[in-house]
Amino acid sequence: MLDIKFIRENLQVVKAGLDRRNGGDHELDALLEQEDKRRQGLQESEQLKNKKKKLSAEVGKQKQQGQDASQLMEEVKNLNTSIKELDDTVEGLEKIIHEKLLGIPNLPDDNIPDGRDESSNKFIREWGTKPSLSNQPLNHVELGEKLGLIDLKRAAKISGARFAVYRGAGAALLRALINFMIDVQTQENGYEELYPPFLVNEESLLGTGQLPKFKEDLFAMEDDPLYLIPTAEVPVTNFHREEILEEESLPICYTAYTPCFRREAGSYGKDTQGLIRQHQFDKVELVKFSKASESEKELEKLVQDAETILKKLNLHYRVMELCVGDLGFSASKTYDLEVWLPSQNTYREISSCSNFRDYQARRAKIRCKKRTGGKPEFVNTLNGSGLAAGRLFVAILENYQNDDGTVTVPEAIRPYLQGREVLSL
Repeated sequence: MLDIKFIRENLQVVKAGLDRRNGGDHELDALLEQEDKRRQGLQESEQLKNKKKKLSAEVGKQKQQGQDASQLMEEVKNLNTSIKELDDTVEGLEKIIHEKLLGIPNLPDDNIPDGRDESSNKFIREWGTKPSLSNQPLNHVELGEKLGLIDLKRAAKISGARFAVYRGAGAALLRALINFMIDVQTQENGYEELYPPFLVNEESLLGTGQLPKFKEDLFAMEDDPLYLIPTAEVPVTNFHREEILEEESLPICYTAYTPCFRREAGSYGKDTQGLIRQHQFDKVELVKFSKASESEKELEKLVQDAETILKKLNLHYRVMELCVGDLGFSASKTYDLEVWLPSQNTYREISSCSNFRDYQARRAKIRCKKRTGGKPEFVNTLNGSGLAAGRLFVAILENYQNDDGTVTVPEAIRPYLQGREVLSL
């Protein structure tokens, strides 16, 4: 979240940054009025506590001398009442201010494009070439069902819409992709693997910014104060919640495979067919903890690490820098990797790589101790998909399809499929 002191000292800068995000009245002036009342109440409470301390000492002195201290004791009693009232007011204001700060998005990076939606995103680069397909390309549902790789109808019978059963070679392919991505990130790109819980508490979701704003998009447990994770970003970022890290240890880089669970509230009618937008999907996540001075460099490296997978699989893709209107709630800057899908004749997002600056770290209280001493500072957090396994499954089926309806297995993952070269009936 944003620092209330920063808001107070840079009010116009904050207002301008939030206006770039297409407006939204966050009542910053009223928030600062409450902050002024909190600070005033805190100051008055401290003054009364100092006065009470002196009077209490005088009470003790008079009692030792055998004098009547009842009048001073009454004053102390009255001071206690006033102090409690002030402290209760300050505590109430702190709660209100904290809740309002949780609802304010991160400030966008000064250098990202302006714009209201994805149409204003900026093209950065592309890699590879589109496949040359002789026939009209089949989509991944047609290919997957024809080859017995996925079963959406039985998944709907089991769980409802937007679920999938991967079967046979399809299940093996999905597992191969996950293992391949984890191996690349740990063995080549220097990430440490974590296998975190898939259920997290409210504090974890507050720390990364999913709560309170996106509560309706989460699957919550009915009888326990836990939620199914929408992404491994949540448990992995909170791995260091309320910790002080050593500056020498940064950057810390983790990768984790998890299933992800999202209600996709508000997305009805969008990508309802197939594997693109599911309630349950698999993803390999990349998370970094960095010094503020190095987070921009680490973001570029994070994007390259995600790109590694697409290059090894020889999949054509492009990199886009998101405009402010398409930026996520907690992010300051984001690059999307978009892979080519022949059946749709378009690019689809397969990874979002973001720099959150100190926004998440402030919420989750993750700091680092500087070599030079002084007060610990908040780290910068970054994360990105490395990659979304289901969408990668889709991209392979569509880009590697053959005229006879089979699918060629990319060379990079053949060792994970016992050398298998083609998916066929």
